Amino acid sequence: MEKDKKLSRREMLSLSSAGAATLVGAALVGKAEAKPGNKAGDAALPQVPRRVLGKTGQTIPILLFGGAVGLDPRFDPKLAEAMRFGVNYIDAADCYGGGTCETSVASFLKRTKMRDDVWITSKSDRHDPSGFKRTLATSLRKLRTNRIDMYYLHALQDADRLSKDMERTVAQLKKEGKIRFFGFSCHHGNVAELVQRASELPWIDSVMFRYNFRKYGDKELNKAMDAAHKSGVGLIAMKTQGSEYSFRDAWRKFQKNSKWTKHQAVLKAVWDDKRITAAVSAMDTLGKLRQNIAAAVDKSKLSAAEYQSLERYAADTRAMACDGCDHICNPKVDAPVQIGDTMRYLMYHDVYGEPDKAKTLFRSLPQVAQNLSSVDFRAAEAACPHGIKIAENMARAAKLFIA
Repeated sequence: MEKDKKLSRREMLSLSSAGAATLVGAALVGKAEAKPGNKAGDAALPQVPRRVLGKTGQTIPILLFGGAVGLDPRFDPKLAEAMRFGVNYIDAADCYGGGTCETSVASFLKRTKMRDDVWITSKSDRHDPSGFKRTLATSLRKLRTNRIDMYYLHALQDADRLSKDMERTVAQLKKEGKIRFFGFSCHHGNVAELVQRASELPWIDSVMFRYNFRKYGDKELNKAMDAAHKSGVGLIAMKTQGSEYSFRDAWRKFQKNSKWTKHQAVLKAVWDDKRITAAVSAMDTLGKLRQNIAAAVDKSKLSAAEYQSLERYAADTRAMACDGCDHICNPKVDAPVQIGDTMRYLMYHDVYGEPDKAKTLFRSLPQVAQNLSSVDFRAAEAACPHGIKIAENMARAAKLFIA
């Protein structure tokens, strides 16, 4: 690339320091400066690269805007900033933001008149065909649109939900023009099984699944990813940061070998896997958004030393990260607790900085699942393949969420 067209490291870092008010205003003006396939992008700025999402044949940016962060219901400057750099894919859900995500997206699109330039993915927590259709109808109403580009079964765990009845329902909704494409998201302990199942079902267009630097060597998952990619299933990575509990910037001691922050480095590593079309990121501040954009527009790859740093970091912090495989640990407990969900809520509290959301979700569990204080977790802890201190974390959850 010619030097005068290359984005320098200094210029990339400047993405994190520009004034928010100026950027928001420019985003609305810059909308008219169209690029092929993305009218929302500002032609004067470097655009986030795009890839084809499997059998859909559609190109999407490699960085996707995660709507779980909570959006300004009037007009969100983070969305405006994302659009300027070509991040015109919004990952929404009926439950995000306490149920306000879709209406916030609708407000943004109404003000900017960008609906035809923005890819909207949303999700249904109802996994039965009739419930799925009802949730879709609500999502269409809240989004103020007549179609959703990708509609997912949200946090799927049971592969049997991918039934013939669901296939017929999806075909009907596509024929009616209410959804363009269909798939599911998954992040529990059976991710590999579900990704493999998607590869066997031609009506599954895409899967969004938990994938991060701790899983690169997982043979079962990689086999499933190979099968899905070969069959044309579009693969989208989520939870790419591999967040660990009691996180205290453990990456710092490894960062001497990298010009990237930990958050940027793990995204670069995910994008280096050509089976993955894109990574969705919950960017709750303009600073995080700009850092991720800087990593995306820089076409350099991680060095061998940087990959080695990630591997050492993963090994050093392995006992802090829960994979959600509570089918292994939970049966060892003689009580109806939900270890995997509780650990996930601790992640929302510790890493995502969402204590209210974490407490609300925990308190929505059945009352018997909230009774943690009198439970003996020693057998569950012994069964954990990664040595996570389950008893310690359950005690902390009781203190944070119940008191």
